[in-house]
Amino acid sequence: MTTKGVAGGTIHTMPADWRKALNATPAAKAVWDDITPLARNEWICWVTSGKKAETRDIRIKKGLSKLKSGMRRPCCWAGCPHR
Repeated sequence: MTTKGVAGGTIHTMPADWRKALNATPAAKAVWDDITPLARNEWICWVTSGKKAETRDIRIKKGLSKLKSGMRRPCCWAGCPHR
């Protein structure tokens, strides 16, 4: 599923803040465009599963950094429980 130029996941809807961050970071967006829908789903779930706004902001920054370095899935996380 594509939402304003950023492909979403298999289960989760692409949140606006994560889409905006990816669109503003071309190196991270390039990796995002190359990963599978299941991998994108993992990233979306990881970003949105934080309970506090501060946690979500931290995860967005870390996610962008990890994607820019070529990481294709969130590390050290049990995975999306919704799949």
